[in-house]
Amino acid sequence: MSSKTEGASSFSLLHAIRNARISTKITAVYAVILFILLVIGMGAMALGVYYAFYHQAEVAIGISERQTVEKIEGGADFTPNFWDDDPVLPGVVLRVTDITGRVVFENDAHFPSLPDIEENTRIRPPFWADQSMAVADIGNSTIYHATVDVMHGGSIYTLHFLRTITAESAFLKDMQRFLLLLTAAGFLVALGAGYFLSRRVLRPIRTMMATAREIEVEDMSRRIAPAPAHDELHELAVTFNHMLDRLQQGFSQQQRFVSDASHELRTPVTVILGYSDLLARWGQTDGEVLKEGISSIRSEAENMQQLIEKLLFLARADQKRQVLHKENLELSELVEDVMRKMKLVTKQHTVTLEKNESGTIYADPVMMRQMMRIFLENSAKYTPDGGHITASCVRHGKFMLLSLGDDGIGIAPEEQSKVFERFYRVDTSRTKAEGVSGTGLGLSIATWIAEQHDIHITMDSALGKGTTIHLAIPLVDG
Repeated sequence: MSSKTEGASSFSLLHAIRNARISTKITAVYAVILFILLVIGMGAMALGVYYAFYHQAEVAIGISERQTVEKIEGGADFTPNFWDDDPVLPGVVLRVTDITGRVVFENDAHFPSLPDIEENTRIRPPFWADQSMAVADIGNSTIYHATVDVMHGGSIYTLHFLRTITAESAFLKDMQRFLLLLTAAGFLVALGAGYFLSRRVLRPIRTMMATAREIEVEDMSRRIAPAPAHDELHELAVTFNHMLDRLQQGFSQQQRFVSDASHELRTPVTVILGYSDLLARWGQTDGEVLKEGISSIRSEAENMQQLIEKLLFLARADQKRQVLHKENLELSELVEDVMRKMKLVTKQHTVTLEKNESGTIYADPVMMRQMMRIFLENSAKYTPDGGHITASCVRHGKFMLLSLGDDGIGIAPEEQSKVFERFYRVDTSRTKAEGVSGTGLGLSIATWIAEQHDIHITMDSALGKGTTIHLAIPLVDG
């Protein structure tokens, strides 16, 4: 049962950490890092202090031990003359005991006695101490104790080397407590400072969040004020505003698209319903009414079918589901075929293929034909009877320049940049007077096809003088 409780508490803690605010996570991470650094720094400082004390004592004892043993091995006796050449360094106490433990020679009678030192020797000396030496604590002093057995005058003697490591043990303990308190205080300060700084740094993000919550689909005019500093948060705000601009533009286009599509479909449906009522009333008795009604209904149904097909094409294109089957094509053959069929269906205009140079392109043949037919049908639609429709295809560097022109009604300069928008039609009153109608989707489809083939479109047009579309088509062997 307890293991389940511990597992549940661990899961709830992990869940709380995972769902904590970013400012809280940043504060915790920086506080933990600073705490670790403080612990490492304070520990290194304490170890450095202790190592310095212990190492200094170890070196002094080691030198004294070597020099003393060499002097004894040279035949020196334990007499006052033994200290003539200072075999023991200052601060090191030498005591010599015989086999019974009696002190037979020493250089400092006031130093703590050997029994006191042995009684206060630590069972486990610190890891930084020399393990061949004993460590004893007497009062506030910490003492090193090293022993060496020597043979002198036929007897065995033990040399006891003593050296005070530090006489300020209490001070060192106080320093340890101070370092621990300093570490804890530093950790608390790091928590407070980290929390304050993280909240201050992340304040622009909270502002973005508040603004984003207030933005609705119905009103996307709100924008996020970029931070004064040109940092990552400034770039994030600029990027977010740019995304909102595109979303707003997309929603506007979608709303306009739905509105225009509804309007375009309403007209043929209304006509069909009107003729259906007419046929229901008089169609059975009046042959002319029946013939006119059936013809009109069929015409409107065909127009509706074309509109729906174009809408479906653009919908697939927007969803990137319109499949292209590209291959290497001889453009001159494609242009010749399209112009030949154009001559067959267009009896009211003169259709001329002026130049048709050869060049290989990488394209979908069906889509290319559809694009050219859209431009040519527009030329036929907006050119009065007896007008001219021309095509010219010439090689120009790495491109084939295909020009499709007419001498029709033309397009005003202020409208030329809009004709490729969906459902846009030039000067509706004038085109209706000319007997021209359409959905305003053809050029949008042609533009999409051109974009998929990296074709650049330009236009030359003037009112009353006609329109020429220039298509720069990349060559395979360019």
